[in-house]
Amino acid sequence: MSPKVSIIILNWNGLEDTVECLDSLEKITYPNYDIIVVDNGSKGNDAEILREKFKDYIHIIENDKNYGFAEGCNIGMRYALKDSAPDYILLLNNDTTVAPDFLAEMVKIAESDPLIGIAGPKIYFYHEPNKLQSVGIQIDLSNWQSFSVGLNKIDVGQFDNITEVDWVYGCALLIKRTTIKDIGLLDPAYFAYVEEVDWCVRCKKSGYKVVFIPKAKIWHKGHLDPDETYSLPLYYMTRNRFLFMWKHARKSQFISFLVRFLSKELLLPTIVALRRRENLKRMRIYYRATYDGIRLIIRRNKSP
Repeated sequence: MSPKVSIIILNWNGLEDTVECLDSLEKITYPNYDIIVVDNGSKGNDAEILREKFKDYIHIIENDKNYGFAEGCNIGMRYALKDSAPDYILLLNNDTTVAPDFLAEMVKIAESDPLIGIAGPKIYFYHEPNKLQSVGIQIDLSNWQSFSVGLNKIDVGQFDNITEVDWVYGCALLIKRTTIKDIGLLDPAYFAYVEEVDWCVRCKKSGYKVVFIPKAKIWHKGHLDPDETYSLPLYYMTRNRFLFMWKHARKSQFISFLVRFLSKELLLPTIVALRRRENLKRMRIYYRATYDGIRLIIRRNKSP
């Protein structure tokens, strides 16, 4: 039998996207999977509509509030690992659509090497179907710089080799149950953004590989509500960099990161913003995120 895969989809006020994602999953060729939709405290009746439309095709968990991406996914994974014991977990963003054979291709490669712990597909932009969003990412921990391989390139077959990478996007991430047993679930302290980077780094530190699988293809919208486009990602990406670097960088790398961040990304932009009287909202978010990021690592450092 084919290994069982539990697909975890997080919905938060994204009914239309979630329906389109589930419609595309109904066409996949892989024979052994189930779908768990975690409604993360949506304001409307998303869960009721999804339950009625997809009936026995999905299982729905209704959270009482928005627990963030990390803990929202953890809730779904705990349910899957407790009740159905899948061989794999696939985290899949609700704003994606998938090729019919994407899951079969991912599982085939993951099964071919016991050292593969996490795998990701070839990701295209939804609105530009042949333009690449990611074929894996590399990290430079000395200054917290990451390089998304293939970003904004038209796919002409130049990234068609299975490749070991530092991390893959959490919008479509396949992980083995045995890997989760060794490294644990997502760190809920991140809330949203950077949690999958942390997961992939923990995976590699434990001796597993993180790989990009080119024959597995998905399309990712990656949009945000206009009111959140500016503040939400900026805040959490900034705050979470402190936690990530504190967890994974060497002491010298962490100090280098702090100096670089405080001087080039905080002090200089503040001077420019004050002189021009613009981007002040952005700088306020930076300062709040910096303060909260430092407080977060202090709290974590005090924890037993």
